[in-house]
Amino acid sequence: MPVHIVEHPLVHDALVILREARTPPELFRRMAVRISLLLAAEATRDLPAASVTVSTPLGPAEGRRVSGEVVVVPVLRAGLGMLDAVLELIPSARVGHIGLQRDELTAVASRYYSKLPPTLGESFVLMIDPMLATGGSAVAALDLLREAGARNVRMICIVSAPEGIALVEQHHPDVHIYTPVVDDGLNDHKFIVPGLGDFGDRLYGTQ
Repeated sequence: MPVHIVEHPLVHDALVILREARTPPELFRRMAVRISLLLAAEATRDLPAASVTVSTPLGPAEGRRVSGEVVVVPVLRAGLGMLDAVLELIPSARVGHIGLQRDELTAVASRYYSKLPPTLGESFVLMIDPMLATGGSAVAALDLLREAGARNVRMICIVSAPEGIALVEQHHPDVHIYTPVVDDGLNDHKFIVPGLGDFGDRLYGTQ
């Protein structure tokens, strides 16, 4: 399974601020937007584009315009913290939502919501979920996307664990993962170590 480690220095600068326990929610949100925008730019590097000619004030100019249909699917609730950044980059993208609740004792994900656009089979699908920990939620969300017809799917994660990558590889070996870091692993509570804590709680100030 292709795992793309994004090494851009601005990505890692934002990641350090997100990791810092003393970072307040307002700064955490700003860094979440910054890192998400940069990761999305990397994940869409080979997005289909068509040649066009436009008229500038001084004459015609040749260029390229995105021609592929893009669908962005945040995994609720933490994925919503990445959505605005991706839409800033691709304002024409359609948006789907997948709601998964992880049991804190078993770490098993259960679905509570799913709303996806039609005709996913012809779309370039970006699934955004900041933390790839056990991989259970990622696999459950990818299963839903496959059932809806999605074929070209990429994941964007801010922090990943080897266990999560391995599970996605087992179930969806053709899905590309874009992440700046693969951390050491999971603790007894299935949190990524060193990670950055609970992304959703830190994003929304619900710690």
